Amino acid sequence: MKSKLAVQAFIKFAAGLIIASLLLFLPAGTLCYPGAWLFIGVLFIPMIIIGVFLLVKDPALLERRLNSKEKESTQKGVVLVSLLMFISGFVAAALDFRFSLLPLPKGVSIAAAIVFLAGYGMYAEVLRENTYLSRTVEVSEGQKVIDTGLYGIMRHPMYTATILMFLSMPLILGSLISFFIFLIYPVVIITRIGNEEKVLEEGLEGYTEYKQKVRYRLIPKIW
Repeated sequence: MKSKLAVQAFIKFAAGLIIASLLLFLPAGTLCYPGAWLFIGVLFIPMIIIGVFLLVKDPALLERRLNSKEKESTQKGVVLVSLLMFISGFVAAALDFRFSLLPLPKGVSIAAAIVFLAGYGMYAEVLRENTYLSRTVEVSEGQKVIDTGLYGIMRHPMYTATILMFLSMPLILGSLISFFIFLIYPVVIITRIGNEEKVLEEGLEGYTEYKQKVRYRLIPKIW
C-alpha cells in the first residue's frame, strides 16, 4: 500500500517539478533566473518533507491529497480556471524577467519567500489538525467536523494559507504582471467555498451548527 502510494506521490512530484521548470525557464530563455530557482526551492523542498511525513504518519490523508478528480461541476470549473491562471502567470513572470517589463526589486522576492513559507507552515498545521482534508470537494466516510485549532478561528484555514502562498508566488518570481494575473485566485476560492459549504451542509453532520459557531470563512473579523 505505502510503496504504491510513494510511487504515485513521486510521479506527481516529478511531474509538477518538470512542468513548473518548463513554464519558467523556457519563456525566460535562460537558466539564470534567480527568482525561479528561489520559487522552486521554497515550493518543492517543503513539499518533499510534508509528503514523506504524511506517507509515514497518515498515508490515508496523503492519498486524499493526491486525488484531484473533482465530482462537482462547479469545482471542475474552478480547477480549469486555476490551471489557466498558473500557466499564464508563470509564463508572464518568465517573459517579464526576460524582457525586464515590470521588474521588482530583489528584496521583494526575499520578503515574498518568507510570506510563502509562513503560508506553507499554516498549510502544514491544517494538515495536522484535519486528517479528512481532501483535495477535492467531498465528504469522506466517517468524516467529522473539526472545530478546534485554526478551525476554531476560521472555517477554511487551508484556503487562507493557499491565498498567502499563491499571491506570494509571482512576487518571488519578481513579476508585477504575474501578480495581477494571480489576483484571480481569491475570486476562484470564494467561488469554491460557496459550493463546498453547500456540499458539507448536505453531507456532513454538524456542519450547519459549526457555521453558526465559527462565523468567518477566510479572514477573522472580515469574511
